[in-house]
Amino acid sequence: MEQKVVRELTTGEIQERLDEEKRQLTKLKLNHAVSPLENPNKIKAYRKTIARLQTELRHRVLSGEQITKTGKS
Repeated sequence: MEQKVVRELTTGEIQERLDEEKRQLTKLKLNHAVSPLENPNKIKAYRKTIARLQTELRHRVLSGEQITKTGKS
């Protein structure tokens, strides 16, 4: 997921996507520990996507946008 796509998402969507990406990364890491993945670079891609989502959330916090636990701004 590119940064310009992340910017277009609402804050709630970003938080939902972040939770889902974290779950997928955990699942992928567990699968890789049990048996090697065909493409272990997927782990790196998930980590980068998570970082992009967190960066955008942080940017929105610093710019003054209200962010709540429910994801509504």
